[in-house]
Amino acid sequence: MQSRSRSRPALPIGLSGLFLFALIWALGIAGARAQTSPKLDVPYVPTPENIVNRMLDMAKVGKNDVLYDLGCGDGRIVITAAKERGATGVGIDLNPVRIEEAKANAKAAGVESQVDFKVGDLFKADVSKATVVTLYLLPEVNRKIRPMLWKQLKVGTRVVSHDFDMGAEWPPEREERIGGKTLYYWTITPAHKAAGNSTKS
Repeated sequence: MQSRSRSRPALPIGLSGLFLFALIWALGIAGARAQTSPKLDVPYVPTPENIVNRMLDMAKVGKNDVLYDLGCGDGRIVITAAKERGATGVGIDLNPVRIEEAKANAKAAGVESQVDFKVGDLFKADVSKATVVTLYLLPEVNRKIRPMLWKQLKVGTRVVSHDFDMGAEWPPEREERIGGKTLYYWTITPAHKAAGNSTKS
């Protein structure tokens, strides 16, 4: 009996060409996404809920406040301030994925009308309407953003940072440790405004 070798049936030319086109298209899209992904100054690390609440406590956030969270991630600080304390708020982040997540979280929490999340560069943001600013950035980013805060924020605006201070140029008024975390608190004074307005933007 004659033996027969088995081979896989060849794809029809049209089908194989379509498969190749789809593969090239997928690789192209992946490459384009990699090229257009924003270069982030700060990695995304969510703030624990107990730290969120303590930051809001330190700033005494209430219904008359406008809270800006710079590097807002999934929006939890702004959303908690709106849902539990009646505040309004704005979250700014360079990563569009995080902003979409924050918007979805705000919708799920029922506070869409109280909050706004936008993709943006922290160093170019307008935060002049804030009565409270929250931060969870990095030491070098805090130092770089400090002159902008002094220039834009009104006297009396409260600033709270998770884990990182503002350097020797702006020592905190209060400092609290919770477990392995440190929170720093400042308020904007007339002296800060004068110093901020004397710097070139």
